[in-house]
Amino acid sequence: MPKPTLQQSHGPQYTRILSVGAARGEHLVPNDDLVEAIDSSDEWIQQRTGIITRARAGQDIDAVDLATDAAREAIERSGIDPALIDAVIVATISNSRQTPSIAAVVADRVGTNPAAAYDINAACAGYAYAVAQADALIRTGAAHYALVIGAEKLSELVDPTDRSISFLLGDGAGAIVIGPSDYPGISTTVWGSDGSKADAIHMNHTLQEYRRGEADWPTLRQQGQTVFRWAVWDMAKVAKKALEVAGIESADLAAFIPHQANMRIIDEFAKQLKLPESVVIARDVANTGNTSSASIPLATHRLLEEHPELSGGLALQIGFGAGLVFGAQVVVLP
Repeated sequence: MPKPTLQQSHGPQYTRILSVGAARGEHLVPNDDLVEAIDSSDEWIQQRTGIITRARAGQDIDAVDLATDAAREAIERSGIDPALIDAVIVATISNSRQTPSIAAVVADRVGTNPAAAYDINAACAGYAYAVAQADALIRTGAAHYALVIGAEKLSELVDPTDRSISFLLGDGAGAIVIGPSDYPGISTTVWGSDGSKADAIHMNHTLQEYRRGEADWPTLRQQGQTVFRWAVWDMAKVAKKALEVAGIESADLAAFIPHQANMRIIDEFAKQLKLPESVVIARDVANTGNTSSASIPLATHRLLEEHPELSGGLALQIGFGAGLVFGAQVVVLP
């Protein structure tokens, strides 16, 4: 008797981003509100980071709420019936609960049930990771449309007296809808990790230590110089590799949308890549702060609001951060 042939799914050849939505913390917190706790000044923060204000959410707003608002805008702008979205992926490190996932709750709130829904923890590279997964799911036929969200409430994870990272961080969520396309809209992702540098950005304690009374509430810490050197030198190589695998050159780009870590890193990045003046560089960090996995979609949303003519152009996006993990791809802007 012949063996049965296993069937595997096949999907469309290409995918693209159809729309983008955003939600930021409702409070714009200026540097002057934070400087006393870290014995610093507005001038010092601006010189080191380029941040003027950061968006932070009130106590009654969680990352899942920001994710929901961003998702609703992205779905509305896409024109896609939410019932057709069968995969919801949320990149986050700040879910206030170990379970359920933010993705499952958002899927229910926005009407995509019974979509597959899950969270991923890749910190500042999480959005790029989620885009890679959504693209693969659709092109293999495992999903028809995907909702991808980067969502963070990082203000819950900081020690106000910490000078290494606390003043950088903000709250927000960015969302996109990805669907099938007649033309290539998302390039191959260049991604990876270097766990040997995991302590460069990390939580200073575990929840177990806190529960046993052995440590304070866990908060984020970073080794600033280590992260800066890694981001500028190693990640510039990743960005160049992403352009290479996409088959384009920097002059073909309409925009560069790096993770909004700080302005110094963004500026050095642009120099390393030798970007022509025609390339518009996302600088959302100045007003929103560093929002980890939410920073690239939030920066994309602001960029398209301010420069609608970029729609249809090519953008290089790259995320990098705790882990240390990284991911980069070229996309066609919606």
